[in-house]
Amino acid sequence: MQSSNLALVLAGPILRHISPQRVVIWLACSEAVELSLVFESPEQRLQFDSGSLSKQCQSIVAGEHLYYYLIDIQLETPLPSDTWISYDLQLTPRGQGQSLGWQHWAPDLTYPSRDLPGFIITSKVKRMLHGSCRKPHHPSDDGLAAADAWLANVELEQWPSLLMMSGDQIYADDVATPMLVAIHRLIERLGLANESFAASQLDSSEALHQQGYYLSRQTLLPKKGAEQAAKKALFSGVRKPIFTSDHANNHLISLAEMLAMYLLVWSPSGWQDLAMSPPEELALDELDEYLQQREILERFIQGLAKVQRLMAHLPCAMMFDDHDVTDDWNLSAAWELAAYGHPFSKRIIGNAMAGYFLCQGWGNAPDNFPAELLEGLQQSLAEPGGEAHQQLIEQLLSHSQWHYCWDTQPALLVLDTRTHRWRSERNLDAPSGLMDWEALCELQQQMIGLDSAILVSPAPMFGVKLIEVIQRIFTWLGKPLLVDAENWMAHPGAANSLLNMFRHGKTPQHFVILSGDVHYSFVYQIQLRRRQQGPEIWQITSSGIKNQFPDSLLHHLDKLNRWLYSPKSPLNWFTKRRGMRVIPHRPENAASGERLLNAAGIGLLELNADGSPHAVWQLTSQGELVAFAMDEQHARWE
Repeated sequence: MQSSNLALVLAGPILRHISPQRVVIWLACSEAVELSLVFESPEQRLQFDSGSLSKQCQSIVAGEHLYYYLIDIQLETPLPSDTWISYDLQLTPRGQGQSLGWQHWAPDLTYPSRDLPGFIITSKVKRMLHGSCRKPHHPSDDGLAAADAWLANVELEQWPSLLMMSGDQIYADDVATPMLVAIHRLIERLGLANESFAASQLDSSEALHQQGYYLSRQTLLPKKGAEQAAKKALFSGVRKPIFTSDHANNHLISLAEMLAMYLLVWSPSGWQDLAMSPPEELALDELDEYLQQREILERFIQGLAKVQRLMAHLPCAMMFDDHDVTDDWNLSAAWELAAYGHPFSKRIIGNAMAGYFLCQGWGNAPDNFPAELLEGLQQSLAEPGGEAHQQLIEQLLSHSQWHYCWDTQPALLVLDTRTHRWRSERNLDAPSGLMDWEALCELQQQMIGLDSAILVSPAPMFGVKLIEVIQRIFTWLGKPLLVDAENWMAHPGAANSLLNMFRHGKTPQHFVILSGDVHYSFVYQIQLRRRQQGPEIWQITSSGIKNQFPDSLLHHLDKLNRWLYSPKSPLNWFTKRRGMRVIPHRPENAASGERLLNAAGIGLLELNADGSPHAVWQLTSQGELVAFAMDEQHARWE
């Protein structure tokens, strides 16, 4: 396999956890390289040659032409705060003497008037970007590309402290056929190892990638007994009467497919000379859809250089939600029994988690992942499907440190609402709580003594009442999967523990909860009864980066929600949020009474010195900055 048609840098550099004492940078290359790095600010210059940097860099060899690097520098001399710090990352391919800077491997990486990429370490979080749900083949434009265009035109004093990506950074379960074709062609060029399969119609990933199984992957799981339940859990593709349809018939399966997907959504490099000609086996109606999706993806690809530039300049915090792995991931105990009860469906979930670990989780908090986990990943990539791969999946499924905290001011606490579920003991089909009692107690302990906190919950803690009620009705009917019945109030134990945590006298005075997931945006202010002088709670939801709720359906749900749950409505007494005053804040220029904003893009939050919100905007994918009114709007006791 020749690498001449591959760019040296396949994705990155992506800034991850950045503080005065520590810098973490993620990078994917097509060749083994030696790295050197220089930081320069008005006050100082820090240089790390290849020898010293090799001691502070971990690497994973994923294939013949795929190498991952995590630069993790512990600094003896702290970097300065609130000033521009440029960085010069030089790459030297092994066996070559010439080091190559960004001009050679990412020519569009810098902003105008800057000779080098860089970042700012803020002493306090005054502004931040946040969002979720980035589906490449959704017809909306890319909110990350819009964020880059906005960042290029603001003064350094206005730069956000970080970019929080709160879930569904990829859609492993909803892949356009042209994207899946591109994934298979990139896998071949990267020279990724063949993965053996057990308990499957296919012996290996080589057969999967060659045959493609485009629009028919639901046929690959067995169809009897518990195996049929596993097929239904992963590939049902059911039409949902309240929300949109899921399309799982192109679900990613192999570990190689997961890794290639990340490369293709974060950088233009993997797309170079990568044709998306349609497979011959498509029917006429499938071909029409293919051509429409390819046109959307071509627009998506045009913005990827901007996405690469944005992520090279802002510290990027990430957390999984279900589509990073599979739709309705761990929704109920029954779902878990079905999905993990068959070796092949368990492998699919495990491969998605391995992809998340390598491409997202690793850079969030490197200390959360012991050396044996990285060793297991390296062995799995060398021989996918072997014993080490099976052991790695067991380790990932039992790993308890996906959540993390960044020591910013206010502290950023990012919650794992997928693997610490509070399972129902009475009804296996009932939705699980998003966090169990032990995880909520640990969270409370982390927050005791803090004046303010930024909580990141992929699903809103306080959502739209009508939609939560619809989810509850379908749960009573035994059909929680039909409406994604995943909200904090769906499980009594989790709901009560959450509300008690906010009422605790030693938890923060100011809570800002950042969420995504729902494909629309809104701002709620929540006040508690029976606790004097606080706390002040804000639920700020921005979704999706490249996704939207069906517009007419959301309009009707928003209108019904206002009618049925007006401030004086007696229906407010039949909820788990009694004793809370909820104050919706309407989007700028919204119709009378409208509270939900349906616009792909990314959220922009500005904080006061005490950690409370000063201003909230949605930067739409069209470049429009839509403000949410910060005055009280029709508060209601719930």
